[in-house]
Amino acid sequence: MLDVFAHSAAVRGAARTHASSMAHDLNGKVALVTGAANGVGAGIVKLLLAEGAKHVAILDIDETKGTEFQNELNAEYGANKSKFYQCDVTNDDQLFEAFQSVVGGHGGLDLVVNNAGIMNDAPHVYKKEISVNVTALITSTLKALELMRTDEGGKGGTVINIASVAGLCQFSLMPIYWATKAAVIQFSNCIGKEDYYEKTGVRVLAVCFGATETSLISSQKLGSLDKNVASENLESQIYKFYVQRMESAAQGVIDSYKIGSSGSTWIVTRDLPAKDITDNVDRAYEILGEHM
Repeated sequence: MLDVFAHSAAVRGAARTHASSMAHDLNGKVALVTGAANGVGAGIVKLLLAEGAKHVAILDIDETKGTEFQNELNAEYGANKSKFYQCDVTNDDQLFEAFQSVVGGHGGLDLVVNNAGIMNDAPHVYKKEISVNVTALITSTLKALELMRTDEGGKGGTVINIASVAGLCQFSLMPIYWATKAAVIQFSNCIGKEDYYEKTGVRVLAVCFGATETSLISSQKLGSLDKNVASENLESQIYKFYVQRMESAAQGVIDSYKIGSSGSTWIVTRDLPAKDITDNVDRAYEILGEHM
């Protein structure tokens, strides 16, 4: 087994020269973004349209904000440049209906950004948190793969799964959220491996945000599995970290799309440009894999 990991390390640099790591252009692309009516998701949608995307589907559970956002974008960028779909991403029927509507209305799909997320470990919320952060993200990725894969008649494309620095470290106060983001990274890395990309033509990237100024980290949205840990305490703990602007996180997604190879992991934190940390992640798993 050690030989396998040693071989992986040896070929890693060569794999980055594969077609999946070539420069990618957003002009004329059709995209779908979940959790996109506000916050980072909305920021991503705006940047996609500013980069020349043909159409962007806005998926969110908030009908009021979603409809307002759609109308605002279409007034700025032109009729039918965006469309809002009220969608609970944990509801497969709603999610798949949105996918099919986009594909049917625009002749295909080029990019899916799985951004929807919950940061709440409370006993009455954590199962929904897992469903949104992990199960729905995987389901959406697999649906995108089904529609875009070149070995089944598709034209290829890209899936960007939004993870977090939480998936790269440990924190006792929110173990469930931290676990969901670690799962996103591992899933995206594995399904995005170059050998699988060569079959499907669909890149899969993981983008890890640092603490970001959104409603996700407000005491109204946070929750702990421990009844003795108040959400206000969680918020104060998170604000001990550098909290970056939403715009920085959104721009990091666009930049990783343009140059990221399939299976790569990116970090966007402290209002700095997106950084490819794939080598670090690969080395970490090689160390852990020594015990297999």
